[in-house]
Amino acid sequence: MASTPDSAGVAGTLRVVLADDQAVVREGLVTLLGLLPGVEVVGAASDGLEAVELVAEHRPDVLLVDLRMPRCDGVEATAKVRAQYPETEVVVLTTYTDDDSLLAALRAGARGFLTKDADAEAIARALRSAADGQSTVDAELQQRLVAAATRAAPVRSEEVEGLTAREVEVLRLIATGMSNTEIARTLVVSEATVKTHVNHLFAKAGLRDRAQAVAFAYKAGIAG
Repeated sequence: MASTPDSAGVAGTLRVVLADDQAVVREGLVTLLGLLPGVEVVGAASDGLEAVELVAEHRPDVLLVDLRMPRCDGVEATAKVRAQYPETEVVVLTTYTDDDSLLAALRAGARGFLTKDADAEAIARALRSAADGQSTVDAELQQRLVAAATRAAPVRSEEVEGLTAREVEVLRLIATGMSNTEIARTLVVSEATVKTHVNHLFAKAGLRDRAQAVAFAYKAGIAG
């Protein structure tokens, strides 16, 4: 494991801190991530406070964090890391009983959401997507995130009315899980044009990433 924030290792290596209060799960994740090519675990924490300390020490690319932990849970740890160390993205691990925390974690700045039974390929994809500033949400978790969002305060009408018809269409396609490339193919426009629409609608609606966009679309009645 790396011992200092300056120990970047091999170029292109994804540096990860993970946090889970269950020793068996934590050790299993260390082993699993250690087997992934191009991934280096630089710290393993047993709670959120330790996770924040390890992020401060190692400045990893991604924090992989459990939602339910003592002293400082995953939501609070996510908020602290995103506020204090914005260069570190956060991917959340959750169980099937954490519905109430999903939306809170999204608002705190989590970039990706995975269930604890995710396989190595899914974890690797989520970590790399987060490091690249992209969101990854497990299909089932997306449904639960949407359900949590629709129970929250509704989107104000002026937020939707401020979008152009094309931006609304792009938002609807984002909510179906399409990538920019797939949206461009569907609308028969360039990917650069889609990126422009995405940037505009994110700015107008105050959205940070695609996970928030999905929740916004369902709350506004644009998707579903």
